[in-house]
Amino acid sequence: MTFGARMLKTGIAVTLALYISMWLHLSSPVIAAVAAIFAMQPSIYRSWRYFLDQLQTNTLGAVLALIAGLVFSNEPIAVGLVCIIVIMICLKLKMGDTIGLTLVTVIVVMEASGQWQFALTRFSLSLIGIVSAFLINILLFPPKPKVQFTASIQTTFDQMSLLMRTAISDEIKENIFRDKKRALEDSIKSLSDKYKLLEEEQKKMKRASFSQNRHLVVYKQMLNTLRKGREVLDAVEEHYFQSERTEETDRMFDHQLEKLIKLHEHVLLKFEDNLKPNSVETCQLLQESEEFVKDVLRYSAEQPESRLRLSIVASTMYDYGYQLERLNRLVEHYHKSDDDEALWLSWLKK
Repeated sequence: MTFGARMLKTGIAVTLALYISMWLHLSSPVIAAVAAIFAMQPSIYRSWRYFLDQLQTNTLGAVLALIAGLVFSNEPIAVGLVCIIVIMICLKLKMGDTIGLTLVTVIVVMEASGQWQFALTRFSLSLIGIVSAFLINILLFPPKPKVQFTASIQTTFDQMSLLMRTAISDEIKENIFRDKKRALEDSIKSLSDKYKLLEEEQKKMKRASFSQNRHLVVYKQMLNTLRKGREVLDAVEEHYFQSERTEETDRMFDHQLEKLIKLHEHVLLKFEDNLKPNSVETCQLLQESEEFVKDVLRYSAEQPESRLRLSIVASTMYDYGYQLERLNRLVEHYHKSDDDEALWLSWLKK
């Protein structure tokens, strides 16, 4: 885990919640601090959604706890039963993310044993923490999923490029290769999480514009292409070195991987408008993808025992090339300012 804005904002939100609690002369300000920690979210949309959900579930939990406190006092069995009921209600309302903090509210309110003023103070502390986290999250270094996503795309591609260019030549030490491949898998998973945040922010927080939808289509395909690239590495690791092959075969596969990763690099450069549209070299690389598969099939016919494993590797490489070609076409449409909104929306749903 690396130090980031969210860690810093969590600390500031806790500090703010504690200061507000002390300024209002409320006892047990630690409850506000705990609520602030729970309420810090990775995007503005999730912060707003979490704020609304917590407002509902905390109010409901506090009311149930107050009633239970009046009837049963703060008996441990009663506290446990109320917690179970609150969990069931939160799950029924599809607000599972709010369960943790809501249970904290239930426990501290039931501690008051029906004293409504004391219970109200405890409930207010929870709200102070939630509001503090919400305000800090939107005012101080507000989350920018788009910026984070685009920066991570290049970093993840660089990781994959190194592995792809050395997968067949087997130049990197095996333990180093495994560590770097594991890091690549973590990066793709993190990238997928960032895309979900970006999609939520644009689709649910506000009506997404046509330009934003076009960005989402391209970003989604970028993510899909990286996943296919990782599948190529998996196939090489699981099948390629277990097959019978010649030095010519190694050169052929290594050369094709170099072409594919170079094409990937060109398409990313084109998206950033650093490359001429309809680059001749890019078009040539696309045309050569099918020729490679034909060469592998011809080799497989001459070496039947190697057909299955090499065909699996070749098929994953072909699929990666297909996704690259699709990404290339999307980028071409993007820079042509294609105004066919229905076309872009259909791509987004795929």
